[in-house]
Parts: sequence; structure tokens; C-alpha cells
Amino acid sequence: MGWKDSFKEGKELVLATSSKEGKPNANIVISLGFLKGKLLVADCQMFTTIKNLKENKKIAVVGGYYKIRGSVEILSEGKCFDLCQKKTENYQVKHAILITIKEVIDLHKCKRIICY
Repeated sequence: MGWKDSFKEGKELVLATSSKEGKPNANIVISLGFLKGKLLVADCQMFTTIKNLKENKKIAVVGGYYKIRGSVEILSEGKCFDLCQKKTENYQVKHAILITIKEVIDLHKCKRIICY
């Protein structure tokens, strides 16, 4: 099983963000899978997370025994947003969060396995 399996569609993930003052926040989301090598999640009720990401685009995401570090695009319209709405029919989507992966860390081995 590769690292991408821990982040595939339907998997529970933990998003970690920080405000510009350095106040941390974490939230649990469901992965909507990969889109052109980027990880997609939907914001349905992530008030502090979105506030933090608007101030500081850096994010860490944990899935299984892997951690992704990257940066985000927050979208409220377009292809990614429409895809989020389609995949989360039971919830009202406020934003699509598209995560560009900068590095992947194997938490079990305490080792960076990918760095872009």
C-alpha cells in the first residue's frame, strides 16, 4: 500500500492549520481524492480552518501513517468547487480546498519520502 492510499477518496484526514499569530487548529475531513496530483477536500463548516488558510496558505494533512505538507488554493466557484458539491451531496459546500503537495512524510519510519 502506497502513501496515496491513505489519502484516497473517502478516507478520513486531519487538516492542521495555523493563524498568522501561530495559533494552531486541526479539523477532520473526508478526502475527495486527487485532482491533477493535488488533494481535494470540501469546506462545509470549517470556520477557523478557512480563516487560518486565508491568513496562512500552509497546511499539514495526516492520513493513516503519512503526513503531507503543502499549500492551498481556496475556491468558491469553478470546476473544483462544482466537483466538491457533486461529491458531498448531503452537505452545503462553502469552499473547495485544493492542496498542492510539497512533501510527504512516512510517520511510521520518521522519514521524508517525497519532497517537491
